[in-house]
Amino acid sequence: MALELRSPAFTEGSRIPAKHTCDGEDTSPELSWTGKPDGGKSFALTCDDPDAPSGLWVHWVVFDLPPSAAGLPEGIPATPEIAGGGRQGRNDFRKIGWGGPCPPRGTHRYVFTLHALDAMLGLAASVTREDLLQAMRGHVLEKATLTATYSRH
Repeated sequence: MALELRSPAFTEGSRIPAKHTCDGEDTSPELSWTGKPDGGKSFALTCDDPDAPSGLWVHWVVFDLPPSAAGLPEGIPATPEIAGGGRQGRNDFRKIGWGGPCPPRGTHRYVFTLHALDAMLGLAASVTREDLLQAMRGHVLEKATLTATYSRH
């Protein structure tokens, strides 16, 4: 079974609810996944906006989620450690944890990418997306994406 990423808050290609953005409570959305590949030792997750005016904008960096994890609850606190296992890195707002959509203009895409890895990475909580991608090289067993959109009116 292929790795699949879902959210009860939105479906592929639909609008992310305002509560998960700078126009609302700016809480991380609930996510769930199925189809963990054999040999999986951890999961890592990123959320990026490829439509940002300055280029790719990173909204969330999560890693070292245990292999038993099947999702993340809504509203993960902005702390380095995630209850139940896992860590959060630094987003492009220069903060640890989730930084919700806040596009200056137009409709932007928010791409959640889940990576199943054959190792725990053991990185510091201050890591960026680039640090995470470098550490994951050669360890990705499978990945899944879920894309939402958001625009401010």
